[in-house]
Amino acid sequence: MTNVAHRDFTERKPLPAPNSDFYELYETLDPQELATVKRVRAFLEAKVAPVIIGMDGYGCVGGSLALLGFVQMEIARVDPSFATFIGVHGGLAMGSIYIDGSEEQKQQWLPPMARFEKIGCFGLTEPLVGSSASGGLTTTAKCEGDTWILNGEKRWIGNAPWCDLSIIWARDLADNQVKGFIVENKTTPGFSVDKIENKIALKVVQNGHITLKDVRVPEANRLQGGNSFRDTAKVLKMTRYAVAWMATGCAMGAYEAALKYSQERLQFGKPIGSFQLVQDLLARMIANITASQCLIVRQAQLHAEGKLTDAHAALAKAFCTAKCRETVAWARELLGGNGIVADYRVARFFTDAEALYSYEGTYQMQNLIVGKAITGLSAFV
Repeated sequence: MTNVAHRDFTERKPLPAPNSDFYELYETLDPQELATVKRVRAFLEAKVAPVIIGMDGYGCVGGSLALLGFVQMEIARVDPSFATFIGVHGGLAMGSIYIDGSEEQKQQWLPPMARFEKIGCFGLTEPLVGSSASGGLTTTAKCEGDTWILNGEKRWIGNAPWCDLSIIWARDLADNQVKGFIVENKTTPGFSVDKIENKIALKVVQNGHITLKDVRVPEANRLQGGNSFRDTAKVLKMTRYAVAWMATGCAMGAYEAALKYSQERLQFGKPIGSFQLVQDLLARMIANITASQCLIVRQAQLHAEGKLTDAHAALAKAFCTAKCRETVAWARELLGGNGIVADYRVARFFTDAEALYSYEGTYQMQNLIVGKAITGLSAFV
């Protein structure tokens, strides 16, 4: 019998390809949906991974919420910036119009947005208002006849520096209610955007600081189909759902890169993947990923059953982003010094995880949503 410690690794059997679907959860999709996910993966690997530039070549995917989740996970597995772009445009901007817009607004805006002919962003967060956005907005809206006048600022708005339209949330000075408005960025006087520079995470995503100075918006561009910001809580619930998938994909990408590295990097005459401490790190990573995958697949099932709550989405967002943050740190550790070099991919996942952990509601705020649901008592100020 060959002693493993002295085996000639130059002639060993082919190693298995890095695979982060340890419990075969992709098999929970029906055959047609699985084929779609494989098609998305092939596109991402062939067109996006080598260059990390744009997503203009790939359109929206229709199907079940599980399928959409798997697609978001696949995109984030290659690059979380692309997943964030899709989430902002397709989830927040289009979602706001779909849930809160009139039929006329849906017909006008959603088809070109679905074709990526019009790109949107979602203006909620402000320079001094983040977690308290629902009750503390300082951006104002004043009605004058059939026109609204908006004044204020928005910050950290993904896609804002270059997109075509912004969903801007502002407080009506007359009734103190938060209302949504469709602002056409490039043709509306008083609307300006400064690109936020020097980010260390999600570098492909362009975030903007929006300034609104006496911006005049027609009544026809006020979101009119529902209960405005209260309905938009549904949008936020679904985007938090999506961020859980993105975070899991980010962890998968880092794990697969680290696993491949462990199979190829030689020390003391053999791959570092044969060492106990390295295998311990890899086992911890795949455990985090598998737990996150099981949680989000069940979350998709709850949605299909009409049972998905804000607390379910909050728990998934908090758990998956925290486990992603932990996993990418272990991946960076496994690569040693190479873990901070962009060529090895892990460094990008490592920094991007920080953004996923914070946006769409911080870890602490998500836990307070869960805490309210399980105790019946609100801890919010």
